[in-house]
Amino acid sequence: MRGIYLPRLADATASSMATYGIPLLVLGTTNSASLTGVAFVLTWAPRLCTFGVAGMAVDRYGPARVFRLAAAARALVVGCVAPALVMTDDDMALGLVMLLAACAGCLTQFSYIAAESVGAVASRDAGDAAHRVQSVLLGIDQTAALVGPAAGGFLLQWDGSSGMLAVLGGLSTLAAAIAPRMRRAPAQASEATAPAARGWRAGWSTLRALPALAWLVAGLAFSNLALGLLEAATPVIVVKHLGQSSASVGVIWSCAAAASLLAVAVCRVMIDRWGLTRVGRCAALVTSVPCFLIAHADSYWAYLALIAVFMAGDSVLAVVLRTLRSRLIPVEVFGSTLSVTVLLLLLPYPLAGLLMAVVGPAAIHTLITVCAVLQSLGLVCALTYGIRSRPRRGKHRK
Repeated sequence: MRGIYLPRLADATASSMATYGIPLLVLGTTNSASLTGVAFVLTWAPRLCTFGVAGMAVDRYGPARVFRLAAAARALVVGCVAPALVMTDDDMALGLVMLLAACAGCLTQFSYIAAESVGAVASRDAGDAAHRVQSVLLGIDQTAALVGPAAGGFLLQWDGSSGMLAVLGGLSTLAAAIAPRMRRAPAQASEATAPAARGWRAGWSTLRALPALAWLVAGLAFSNLALGLLEAATPVIVVKHLGQSSASVGVIWSCAAAASLLAVAVCRVMIDRWGLTRVGRCAALVTSVPCFLIAHADSYWAYLALIAVFMAGDSVLAVVLRTLRSRLIPVEVFGSTLSVTVLLLLLPYPLAGLLMAVVGPAAIHTLITVCAVLQSLGLVCALTYGIRSRPRRGKHRK
């Protein structure tokens, strides 16, 4: 509890609060949908750029040290930005908030990879009980996704930027203070964080050689584009179009996280009973239909319910597609191929922020509809070609 779970809980909550709270802070400061999209981009883009660097740092210096330094650096940045916002004008405040978004996104990537590495070591040490460690870690991440957005929204509504930034800095400081004390690096460095160009080339070659895998990755990428757009557009839709408060935005994502957690727990039984194909098609339908309806929601509670259903279906769909992906990737190049697919699946998030920044508030609902169409087409192709052409078990094993 002290060595692994508590540090991860503090860091994951701070990361979730920063991801959803900073765009809300920009919206409250500037009243601009475009700048809110820019803030969303600045939160995600550094995570993509530092993917390999964070892995190299963890491999070289150990996950505990990287985790501590990343959490302490985030606390320091928040501690510098919070008082500066009070003493500056609106233009300077906007620049500081954008800088905070970029720094928080970068440091979150470092702490995330370090926390994942610590969890991997703990799982190996647990032996036959490794699944129990992983289940607790998954529960911590889902809890943070549930608590972080709601806390950030309520704090912004209650005390403005000062309250949210104070809690964000406090959680980061706590994570740094109780960081894991393990001195050793993971027993086997994952190729997902390896800096060698050979690993990346092997991953791209495998992706090109397996059309079924490419279809699966493309389908999930289009689904992530729709999800990223909804994450970026929700503050604008809820506050500007539906006339609700910032706290209401946090409530939406907390309810969505709860629905996702319930759906992931139930989908294991569903897959055992009906198989991946049927559950995948049902999840695709449950995900696509609400995405179309969200663009026409005219009340807060309808919007909340549709987002919750969308996230529940998306979570089950992610389980199905990732299970198929694990069967398609050959064992000998699994790590390098997985690193490429993870990068491709993260790219839609900053792209969604760019779309929000370019498109005006009046066209947001049209943009959501277009993304819903792309998502539906991508999922149809993924669940058609990806499932039909998946290899038999053991085909790639040596």
